[in-house]
Parts: sequence; structure tokens; C-alpha cells
Amino acid sequence: MSFFRHRHALLPALAATVLVTVAGCSPADGRASASVPSPGAKVTELCRNLDEALPATVDGEDRDDPEPASELTAGWGGVAIILRCGVGQPPKMIDPKVANGNDPDALAGGVDGVDWLMEQQDDGTHRFTTAGREAYVEVRVTDGRDSTGVLIDLAPAVKEAIPEGIAS
Repeated sequence: MSFFRHRHALLPALAATVLVTVAGCSPADGRASASVPSPGAKVTELCRNLDEALPATVDGEDRDDPEPASELTAGWGGVAIILRCGVGQPPKMIDPKVANGNDPDALAGGVDGVDWLMEQQDDGTHRFTTAGREAYVEVRVTDGRDSTGVLIDLAPAVKEAIPEGIAS
């Protein structure tokens, strides 16, 4: 017997599978997720201040916080832009190749008064981590957009909420 003779018997089963899959999806199911950092009390307070100062829109994307809900994470445009406050110091931040500009996947730079370690990840996303601030703030940009607008939009909140200094 050929597959084509019995394909009509498979169609109802396939249709039922598709319906169950679609019915199980909801807007909440499609939300981005981000692991929540667990910094000390001082950094947590700074991150709460940052959460209050963050803009409603970043690079044209509306705020859409990831799950689980936390004052230490924020998002815009689903998975397009994810911010985590209170992360640990990135290993590349102390790598002399980065400081000398010899690492093509990590560069140091400043945008509107906020210094960042800028890293391209293996999956093509970009990760930016603040430098010279009392808390490390990480921003991931995943959709190939020009991230300059993202950093420009976030700079005022970072400057307001996270003082310059050495992260603890």
C-alpha cells in the first residue's frame, strides 16, 4: 500500500494535532524569558532605581518585560531587547586583548556618557555590559538591529540610576 492511499486517514489526526497546539498557545506563552540575577542588597537597590527610570520605548519597541517578572530584568519588543541588572562581571572585561582592541568579538566603547563592553555572541546576537558603574547592566539585542539606538535610549536611565564607580 502506498502512503498516498492512506493520507486521508492521517489528515484528521494531523488537523487535531495542529488544533491542540494552537489552542495551547497564548500571548503569555510567547513572552521572552530571562534569568534573574541575584546581586547583593546594594546592587539590588540600584537595579530597582534603574527599573523605575527605564523608558517605556527603546529603539521604537514598547516595553514588554520577560518572565519571570522582576525589577532586575526588562525587555522591549519581546526577545528583541532584554536588559538584566546586577549581572556578574563579564570575563572579557578583564581580558587584555579587549583592552588593547585586539579581540574582534569584544570592544570597549562609550555611548552618551555610558561605557560598555560590546560583544558579538556566536549566535549573532550582541551583548552589551556597562563598565565603570556600581552595578553591571547587561543588554542583549537579538534581532540584528543597529544597537546604537538601543544604547542611546538606555543611557539616560543608566546614568541616572547607576552611579559611576566600581561594581561590587
